[in-house]
Amino acid sequence: MTQCSILFVDAQPWEQGFIEKANRNYKFKIDFHPFRLSLESANLIKGHEVVCAFVNDDLSAPVIEKLHANKVKLIAMRCTGHNNVDLGAAEGKVRIVNVPNYSPQAVAEHAVGLILSLSRKYPLCSRRMSEHNFTLDGLMGFNIHGKTVGIIGAGSIGKATAQILKGFGANVLLYDIAPDFNFAKQIGATFCPLESLLAQSDIVSLHCPLTPKTKHIVHATTLTQMKEGVVLINTGRGALVHTQDLIEALKSGKVAFAGLDVYENETPYFFENWSDKKVQDEQLLTLLSMPNVIVTPHQGFFTKEALEQIAQTTLENIAAFSEGRALINEVKA
Repeated sequence: MTQCSILFVDAQPWEQGFIEKANRNYKFKIDFHPFRLSLESANLIKGHEVVCAFVNDDLSAPVIEKLHANKVKLIAMRCTGHNNVDLGAAEGKVRIVNVPNYSPQAVAEHAVGLILSLSRKYPLCSRRMSEHNFTLDGLMGFNIHGKTVGIIGAGSIGKATAQILKGFGANVLLYDIAPDFNFAKQIGATFCPLESLLAQSDIVSLHCPLTPKTKHIVHATTLTQMKEGVVLINTGRGALVHTQDLIEALKSGKVAFAGLDVYENETPYFFENWSDKKVQDEQLLTLLSMPNVIVTPHQGFFTKEALEQIAQTTLENIAAFSEGRALINEVKA
């Protein structure tokens, strides 16, 4: 096997063991660095043909130009989303690969977990129990059974979420630009236009990729199209939701509950320890202070099974590049 040198940027301690284990079959030379990719850090990347990046790394045109100048030939995204990559700037200079599928059940189960945590008020219950308060006042929830759940984005994660929710006895509506009607028929779900989904759904769950067309797909206008007291779940990308519009809808009661595993301006904060620093983001602080909101730190993917698959697929993508094979997971503009 032709060897190449790989630099993992924004490398977290919890993922290195999975990568090293997967690398036993490839024996690549791998360096791990905790810094995130930016124009400044891109200046330091020399001697590596491959850079492996993550969801909050900066892969804008200037960064890609600098990587190209420093002889980087492949950017391997160890995630599915590539909204942070300027694919047009990369064309003809640096090739891009991603991990299109890794345990969709991981994110789907997290989305359903957020629904259950909001429905049954588990965080409040846990805090009360630790204070030896065993009353039920304020803990009344609602059933998922019989509710209508609208899933925006019926790819592998959206489908996995739909299957779980059908098991709860929910009525599932789906919206996708490429509807899979056979899947819907198999599980007893229904594809419908976005406006119809928003109007009918008691719970709306976002599972679409972030693109120019889906950015702020949830905003003031689409929020008004939703039911009064709707539950909003976002385990996709933070910028699918216009944050201030959501905050206003939460204050007014239009949105009764929100479960967010991603946040529009998460990059400085998520995956970092800010317990001894001052968070300056007023919108994030507002969401964290709301009793009807649960924010988790982009952990939907964070299961043993998913991390194993991410590591394996990432290194196989790099092996295909190293050996001159077809890049089946290549992402192009």
